[in-house]
Parts: sequence; C-alpha cells; structure tokens
Amino acid sequence: MKLIEFVKGKMLYLFLLVIITATIIIFLLPYNVDLVIMIYIALLPIIIYILCCIAEYIKKKSYYDLLENNLNKLEEKYLLCEIIPDANFIEGRILKETLQQTNKSMIENVNKYKFAVEDYKDYIEMWIHEIKIPLATSKLIIENNKNEVTKSIDEEISKIEDYIEQVLFYARSNAVEKDYIISKSSLKEIVNSAVIRNKESVIYNNIKLILHDLDKEVYTDSKWCIFILNQIIQNSIKYSDKDNKKIEISATESKNNISLTIKDNGIGISKKDLSRVFEKGFTGTNGRLIGRKSTGIGLYLCKKLCDKLDLGIQIDSKENEGTIVMLTFPINSFNKLV
Repeated sequence: MKLIEFVKGKMLYLFLLVIITATIIIFLLPYNVDLVIMIYIALLPIIIYILCCIAEYIKKKSYYDLLENNLNKLEEKYLLCEIIPDANFIEGRILKETLQQTNKSMIENVNKYKFAVEDYKDYIEMWIHEIKIPLATSKLIIENNKNEVTKSIDEEISKIEDYIEQVLFYARSNAVEKDYIISKSSLKEIVNSAVIRNKESVIYNNIKLILHDLDKEVYTDSKWCIFILNQIIQNSIKYSDKDNKKIEISATESKNNISLTIKDNGIGISKKDLSRVFEKGFTGTNGRLIGRKSTGIGLYLCKKLCDKLDLGIQIDSKENEGTIVMLTFPINSFNKLV
C-alpha cells in the first residue's frame, strides 16, 4: 500500500473539509470573534482529520503488507484466504469475506471438472480393457491361420496394442503414485520383457540386438519401467534406416546410480530438435517423414513417468549417426538397507 495512493484517495475529503471550515470562518466574521479562536476553529478539524488519516494509513498498511507477504510466501496462492488474518477495519473484513466466497466457488468449480475428468479416465480405462478382448481373439484367429496376409495383420494389431497401452499409461500418468510399487527388480528381466514385446518388429526389420552387463538390481516399479523402455526401443526400431541396423542395451554402475543405456545407429535427431524431444506433441523433422508418422507422445510420457519415479532420462544424438538414451536409477542408503 503506497502512501501517495492513499493520500490521493483522501484529497477530495480534505478539500471538502477546507471548504466547510472556510465557510464557518466567513459566517463568524460579522461577530467579531477573536482571531486566535478563528484560527483554532479553522485548523482543529483539519489537524484531527490528518491525524485520523495517519492512524488509518498505518493500520491498513500493516494489514495489507502482511497480506502481501503471506501471498508471496505461498506456492498455492489460492490458499491465501485460509491464512488471511482478521482485519479490525471494515474494508479488510469485506475483503476477507469476498476472498472466502470466491475461493469456495473456485473449489466447487474445480471439483466439478475433477469429477468429470475422473469419469472420463475411468471410461477410457474400461474401454481399453474391453478392446483388448477382440484384439486377443483376432490374434488367436491369426495364430490358427498363418500366412503372409495374416502375418501382416498381426503386425498391425501389435501396433494397435502399443497405441492402446500408450493411451492407458497416459490416462494414469497424472496419478502414478496411486498405481506403482517400488521394489527390488532385476534390470535384466525388465529389459528382456521390453525386448520380447518388440521381438517381431526386431526380426521383421532385421535389427541386430546386443544385450550385455544387465545383471544388476534396481529399485523401481517394473511395470512402468518396462513401458518406458518399450517406448524407447520402439523409437529405435522406427527410426532405424541402415543396412547394418543394431540396438545395443547395456548397464553400468557407479557409486550413486545405475545407468541403463539404449544405443542405436539409426537416422538420429537433428541438433535443433534435440532440446525439444520431451515436449508434448513435438514430432520434429523425423516424426514428419513419410512412413514414420509420430504422435509426439511417447518420449513426453517417458519423461513424465521418469520424473514421477525419480529416474533420470537423457538423450544424446547425432543426425545420420544414431541416438543414445540413458535411464538413471538412483542408489541411496535406503536402497542398500532394503
């Protein structure tokens, strides 16, 4: 609360008080009132008004400064009305009541949309589980009627399953803490599970897969970790573009973490796109190439889930040379005790 602004707000009242005082003096002139008394009558109301304004300014400034300080300290600004102090002047009380009513309305509105989103999320999850039944039936039919045509259909169904899984994990990504269990897991088993899910694509694209130094234990949620790794492997397969295609997966251990490296020799990522690969919906130059249409969701989800699981993820790439993705699993004293 600035003094100049407060004074500006009081100038009209001070001006009216001066006019009233001057009018009283004019009416007293015919009565030969002593000059000292007239000066006293003229100055007393103005002095009293100024003193009242000073007291009001000090009181209000103290309150609004406290209000501003509390607001600046809060990360969730909407909680201000919960800690706002009671005011000893009418404007402060009106302000607090207004903020409380506004906050109540905001919470009700947010809850309405929150419930709507939860209903939509529940429907998506239900739909995903339902759609898996006809897909599984289709795969069974294909298994019993193998030929070149059904083989191609099977590959397309596998792609549909991957996209469905991506939708499921995307729907759950905002509430990972409700759906994950951190436990001691075999890094080799996690990698093998992700590789098995992509074995048909690896064979079809004639990709050499190299796995080594994976006999390590990490603390993570294996289900979510397999999904992350699956997205990375799918990208490596999608953007492989050489005769001698290969994907190398290995792990190294240091004092503070275990790093899982996924390295390919595909078309790589341009320097201008590299800093944006984790952005939602960003496809980059490679994602818009014919035959490699990308949604820009895969790596965004990987980054989001890694942040939730306290995993590090880094990407390094050179165009036409390949890409290296590194997942980092932290090691701390809690891990060692468990």
